[in-house]
Amino acid sequence: MPRPTSPRAESAARTTFRHGDLRRALLDAGLDMARTGGPEAVILREATRRAGVVPNAAYRHFHNQAELLSAVRSASIAALAVAIEAELSAIRPGKDAASYARRSLRAVGKAYMDFALREPGLFHTAFSVPAPVFQQPPNPANAGQTGMNPFQLLSLALDRMVDAGILKAKDRPGAEFLAWSTVHGMSILMLDGPLRGIDAPTAQQFGKRLLDMVERGLG
Repeated sequence: MPRPTSPRAESAARTTFRHGDLRRALLDAGLDMARTGGPEAVILREATRRAGVVPNAAYRHFHNQAELLSAVRSASIAALAVAIEAELSAIRPGKDAASYARRSLRAVGKAYMDFALREPGLFHTAFSVPAPVFQQPPNPANAGQTGMNPFQLLSLALDRMVDAGILKAKDRPGAEFLAWSTVHGMSILMLDGPLRGIDAPTAQQFGKRLLDMVERGLG
Protein backbone atom coordinates (compact mmCIF):
# COMPACT_ATOMS: atom_id res chain seq x y z
CA MET A 1 0.00 0.00 0.00
CA PRO A 2 1.25 3.52 -0.69
CA ARG A 3 2.31 5.37 2.39
CA PRO A 4 0.17 8.36 3.34
CA THR A 5 1.68 11.74 2.55
CA SER A 6 3.00 13.52 5.60
CA PRO A 7 1.84 17.07 6.39
CA ARG A 8 5.42 18.26 5.82
CA ALA A 9 5.48 16.67 2.34
CA GLU A 10 2.10 18.18 1.51
CA SER A 11 3.33 21.58 2.63
CA ALA A 12 6.42 21.25 0.46
CA ALA A 13 4.31 20.30 -2.55
CA ARG A 14 2.09 23.32 -2.06
CA THR A 15 5.01 25.73 -2.09
CA THR A 16 6.29 24.57 -5.47
CA PHE A 17 4.05 27.02 -7.34
CA ARG A 18 5.85 30.12 -8.52
CA HIS A 19 4.07 33.45 -8.52
CA GLY A 20 1.24 33.24 -11.04
CA ASP A 21 1.51 29.47 -11.53
CA LEU A 22 -1.18 28.73 -8.97
CA ARG A 23 -3.68 31.05 -10.62
CA ARG A 24 -2.98 29.36 -13.94
CA ALA A 25 -3.35 25.92 -12.34
CA LEU A 26 -6.69 26.90 -10.81
CA LEU A 27 -7.88 28.38 -14.08
CA ASP A 28 -6.84 25.25 -16.00
CA ALA A 29 -8.72 23.12 -13.49
CA GLY A 30 -11.76 25.34 -13.93
CA LEU A 31 -11.54 25.02 -17.71
CA ASP A 32 -11.35 21.24 -17.43
CA MET A 33 -14.48 21.23 -15.29
CA ALA A 34 -16.28 23.60 -17.66
CA ARG A 35 -15.30 21.49 -20.66
CA THR A 36 -16.89 18.37 -19.20
CA GLY A 37 -19.79 19.84 -17.25
CA GLY A 38 -20.44 23.43 -18.27
CA PRO A 39 -20.55 26.44 -15.92
CA GLU A 40 -22.36 24.55 -13.15
CA ALA A 41 -19.37 22.21 -12.81
CA VAL A 42 -16.89 25.03 -12.08
CA ILE A 43 -16.38 24.70 -8.31
CA LEU A 44 -13.62 26.60 -6.54
CA ARG A 45 -13.06 23.94 -3.88
CA GLU A 46 -12.75 21.25 -6.54
CA ALA A 47 -10.31 23.44 -8.47
CA THR A 48 -8.11 23.73 -5.37
CA ARG A 49 -8.25 19.96 -4.91
CA ARG A 50 -7.15 19.38 -8.49
CA ALA A 51 -4.37 21.93 -8.13
CA GLY A 52 -3.20 20.19 -4.96
CA VAL A 53 -3.49 23.16 -2.63
CA VAL A 54 -5.56 24.10 0.40
CA PRO A 55 -8.56 26.41 -0.19
CA ASN A 56 -6.91 29.33 1.62
CA ALA A 57 -4.13 29.36 -0.96
CA ALA A 58 -6.67 29.74 -3.77
CA TYR A 59 -8.30 32.77 -2.14
CA ARG A 60 -5.24 34.87 -2.96
CA HIS A 61 -6.22 34.54 -6.62
CA PHE A 62 -9.99 33.95 -6.56
CA HIS A 63 -11.90 35.24 -3.57
CA ASN A 64 -15.00 33.22 -4.33
CA GLN A 65 -16.78 30.95 -6.76
CA ALA A 66 -18.01 33.85 -8.89
CA GLU A 67 -14.48 35.14 -9.52
CA LEU A 68 -13.27 31.75 -10.71
CA LEU A 69 -16.30 31.31 -12.97
CA SER A 70 -15.78 34.78 -14.42
CA ALA A 71 -12.16 33.95 -15.24
CA VAL A 72 -13.11 30.59 -16.77
CA ARG A 73 -15.83 32.33 -18.74
CA SER A 74 -13.31 34.82 -20.17
CA ALA A 75 -10.92 32.00 -21.05
CA SER A 76 -13.78 30.20 -22.82
CA ILE A 77 -14.56 33.29 -24.87
CA ALA A 78 -10.88 33.61 -25.72
CA ALA A 79 -10.87 29.99 -26.90
CA LEU A 80 -13.82 30.78 -29.16
CA ALA A 81 -11.94 33.80 -30.51
CA VAL A 82 -8.91 31.62 -31.28
CA ALA A 83 -11.14 29.18 -33.17
CA ILE A 84 -12.58 32.03 -35.24
CA GLU A 85 -9.11 33.42 -35.92
CA ALA A 86 -7.97 30.03 -37.18
CA GLU A 87 -10.88 29.88 -39.63
CA LEU A 88 -10.25 33.44 -40.79
CA SER A 89 -6.53 32.80 -41.28
CA ALA A 90 -7.36 30.02 -43.73
CA ILE A 91 -8.79 32.46 -46.28
CA ARG A 92 -6.76 34.81 -48.46
CA PRO A 93 -7.80 38.26 -49.72
CA GLY A 94 -7.16 37.65 -53.41
CA LYS A 95 -8.24 40.25 -55.98
CA ASP A 96 -11.99 40.00 -55.38
CA ALA A 97 -12.86 42.12 -52.32
CA ALA A 98 -16.49 41.01 -52.36
CA SER A 99 -15.56 37.33 -52.34
CA TYR A 100 -13.08 37.91 -49.53
CA ALA A 101 -15.68 39.75 -47.46
CA ARG A 102 -18.28 37.04 -47.93
CA ARG A 103 -15.79 34.30 -47.06
CA SER A 104 -14.74 36.25 -43.98
CA LEU A 105 -18.31 36.44 -42.72
CA ARG A 106 -18.88 32.76 -43.40
CA ALA A 107 -15.61 31.87 -41.65
CA VAL A 108 -16.75 33.62 -38.47
CA GLY A 109 -20.14 31.91 -38.51
CA LYS A 110 -18.76 28.47 -39.32
CA ALA A 111 -16.10 28.67 -36.62
CA TYR A 112 -18.74 29.78 -34.10
CA MET A 113 -21.05 26.85 -34.78
CA ASP A 114 -18.21 24.33 -35.04
CA PHE A 115 -16.86 25.46 -31.66
CA ALA A 116 -20.31 25.11 -30.09
CA LEU A 117 -20.61 21.51 -31.26
CA ARG A 118 -16.99 20.61 -30.52
CA GLU A 119 -16.77 22.29 -27.10
CA PRO A 120 -20.32 22.49 -25.72
CA GLY A 121 -19.15 22.88 -22.13
CA LEU A 122 -16.92 25.83 -22.93
CA PHE A 123 -19.54 27.32 -25.25
CA HIS A 124 -22.18 27.28 -22.51
CA THR A 125 -19.68 28.68 -20.02
CA ALA A 126 -18.68 31.50 -22.37
CA PHE A 127 -22.21 32.91 -22.18
CA SER A 128 -23.07 32.01 -18.60
CA VAL A 129 -22.02 35.24 -16.87
CA PRO A 130 -23.82 38.51 -17.70
CA ALA A 131 -20.75 40.46 -18.77
CA PRO A 132 -21.06 41.39 -22.46
CA VAL A 133 -18.25 40.48 -24.84
CA PHE A 134 -18.84 43.84 -26.53
CA GLN A 135 -18.09 45.81 -23.36
CA GLN A 136 -16.04 48.98 -23.71
CA PRO A 137 -13.16 49.02 -23.32
CA PRO A 138 -12.83 45.37 -24.38
CA ASN A 139 -11.54 42.94 -21.78
CA PRO A 140 -8.14 41.54 -22.92
CA ALA A 141 -8.96 38.26 -21.14
CA ASN A 142 -11.72 37.67 -23.72
CA ALA A 143 -9.41 38.07 -26.69
CA GLY A 144 -7.70 35.65 -29.02
CA GLN A 145 -4.20 35.93 -30.42
CA THR A 146 -5.06 39.02 -32.48
CA GLY A 147 -6.23 40.88 -29.39
CA MET A 148 -9.86 40.76 -30.58
CA ASN A 149 -12.80 38.98 -29.00
CA PRO A 150 -15.46 37.10 -31.03
CA PHE A 151 -17.68 40.18 -31.29
CA GLN A 152 -14.81 42.25 -32.67
CA LEU A 153 -13.92 39.52 -35.16
CA LEU A 154 -17.51 39.51 -36.39
CA SER A 155 -17.33 43.30 -36.64
CA LEU A 156 -14.19 42.96 -38.74
CA ALA A 157 -15.97 40.67 -41.19
CA LEU A 158 -18.94 43.05 -41.43
CA ASP A 159 -16.63 46.01 -42.03
CA ARG A 160 -15.14 44.07 -44.93
CA MET A 161 -18.68 43.64 -46.28
CA VAL A 162 -19.14 47.43 -46.18
CA ASP A 163 -15.74 48.10 -47.76
CA ALA A 164 -16.60 45.68 -50.58
CA GLY A 165 -19.91 47.42 -51.23
CA ILE A 166 -22.01 44.41 -50.20
CA LEU A 167 -23.45 45.88 -47.00
CA LYS A 168 -24.70 49.47 -47.14
CA ALA A 169 -23.11 51.80 -44.62
CA LYS A 170 -26.55 52.87 -43.37
CA ASP A 171 -27.35 49.23 -42.55
CA ARG A 172 -24.05 48.59 -40.76
CA PRO A 173 -24.97 49.78 -37.21
CA GLY A 174 -26.20 46.85 -35.13
CA ALA A 175 -25.61 44.27 -37.86
CA GLU A 176 -23.44 42.27 -35.44
CA PHE A 177 -26.43 41.53 -33.25
CA LEU A 178 -28.58 40.33 -36.14
CA ALA A 179 -25.93 37.99 -37.55
CA TRP A 180 -24.81 36.86 -34.09
CA SER A 181 -28.31 36.05 -32.83
CA THR A 182 -29.03 33.93 -35.90
CA VAL A 183 -25.87 31.83 -35.63
CA HIS A 184 -26.09 31.60 -31.83
CA GLY A 185 -29.72 30.48 -32.07
CA MET A 186 -28.84 27.65 -34.45
CA SER A 187 -26.00 26.60 -32.16
CA ILE A 188 -28.34 26.39 -29.17
CA LEU A 189 -30.92 24.44 -31.19
CA MET A 190 -28.25 21.89 -32.07
CA LEU A 191 -26.89 21.69 -28.53
CA ASP A 192 -30.01 21.82 -26.36
CA GLY A 193 -33.05 22.10 -28.60
CA PRO A 194 -34.96 19.95 -31.09
CA LEU A 195 -31.89 19.59 -33.33
CA ARG A 196 -29.86 18.04 -30.53
CA GLY A 197 -28.19 14.80 -31.59
CA ILE A 198 -28.37 15.32 -35.34
CA ASP A 199 -25.52 13.77 -37.28
CA ALA A 200 -22.49 15.83 -38.23
CA PRO A 201 -23.20 16.00 -42.01
CA THR A 202 -26.73 17.30 -41.35
CA ALA A 203 -25.42 19.84 -38.86
CA GLN A 204 -22.88 21.06 -41.42
CA GLN A 205 -25.57 21.32 -44.10
CA PHE A 206 -27.90 23.28 -41.79
CA GLY A 207 -25.01 25.55 -40.87
CA LYS A 208 -24.18 26.21 -44.52
CA ARG A 209 -27.78 27.04 -45.38
CA LEU A 210 -28.04 29.31 -42.37
CA LEU A 211 -24.93 31.23 -43.42
CA ASP A 212 -26.36 31.51 -46.94
CA MET A 213 -29.43 33.19 -45.44
CA VAL A 214 -27.37 35.53 -43.25
CA GLU A 215 -25.21 36.53 -46.20
CA ARG A 216 -28.20 37.21 -48.44
CA GLY A 217 -29.92 39.14 -45.69
CA LEU A 218 -26.95 41.43 -45.20
CA GLY A 219 -26.32 41.86 -48.89
